[in-house]
Amino acid sequence: MTPSTGIAARVGIALDGGRSYDILIGAGLLGDAAAFEGLPRASGALIVSNTEVAPRYADALARTLRTRYARVEVLALPDGEQHKDWAGLNRIFDALLGGGFDRKTLLFALGGGVVGDLTGFAAACYMRGVPFVQVPTTLLAQVDSSVGGKTAVNHPLGKNMIGAFYQPLRVIADLAMLDSLPPREVSAGLAEVIKYGPIADDAFLAWIEANLDALRARDRAALVHAVRRSCEIKAEVVGQDEREAGLRAILNFGHTFGHAIETGLGYGEWLHGEAVGCGMVMAAELSVRLGLVPAAYAARLKALIGRAGLPVVGPRLGAARYLELMRHDKKAEGGEIRFVVIESPGRAGLRAAPDALVAQVIEDCCR
Repeated sequence: MTPSTGIAARVGIALDGGRSYDILIGAGLLGDAAAFEGLPRASGALIVSNTEVAPRYADALARTLRTRYARVEVLALPDGEQHKDWAGLNRIFDALLGGGFDRKTLLFALGGGVVGDLTGFAAACYMRGVPFVQVPTTLLAQVDSSVGGKTAVNHPLGKNMIGAFYQPLRVIADLAMLDSLPPREVSAGLAEVIKYGPIADDAFLAWIEANLDALRARDRAALVHAVRRSCEIKAEVVGQDEREAGLRAILNFGHTFGHAIETGLGYGEWLHGEAVGCGMVMAAELSVRLGLVPAAYAARLKALIGRAGLPVVGPRLGAARYLELMRHDKKAEGGEIRFVVIESPGRAGLRAAPDALVAQVIEDCCR
């Protein structure tokens, strides 16, 4: 740890074209000038947040930014996944255009995955691209959605189907902000932490099993390790396959089923992490039935997901509805659904599966 700052860990994402950046992890970073060193000068900064996060943290971030930028303004969007849509995106454009922000503007996404995705997509589009910084306030955003440059809005027919790959200048993960999260949000974030074990690091999965109680209690040392290792795995994958031509698809373990749950129930009914947690149970079961891993491994993963406070039984949308929704998944090709499956403990791959087999998995996991 750097003695003079709150930065406990630094993870780099290596990209070509001078687009590499750091993920800074620590407590108290919102007010730590060292976390913002090296960011470009700008004509103005716009903090995009939401109505839940802004009252808690926007002033602290704005105070720090005003030591660097003459103009700092805050936009608070409505909270919730159901607002990750065109209307939410246009609120950002309205603030930028109405406020006379130019192409030297720097955006700061202060919030969870919804705010990060909307702000990143707005940054990619505004004046054909302005820089932005991710300041994720949820565990899920700190270990997943803020890292890697995926930005998007939802559509009634599919989640995250309209967006762009657009990398931030930096990710600043202040663990102190996790103290104010409701327990349900912590559990939702743990789904994305757990995900990294079966797809990339079976030893990390064992560490999560041993330290789950500490993580749910928001033990700072446990969180530093969990966020750092999660980001290391994602950074390694993104560095090899930024635009999801192949390897990066493994990061969507549980997401094909999970996105169908979110869309089928209506955005916001289940949290994203809850849907992913349940989706991982389904994907693990599919892996078993494809003969890739033993049933005991899927049972081990299901038990851990349940211990994390996440649902392990899916909503009864009907297998036909699940299959219909999953055909809109970004990994589908020519109408064929492809699933991220566990090929062996700590290693994942992408495979197609017969509709009849997938339907049976759905029926058995949604009792």
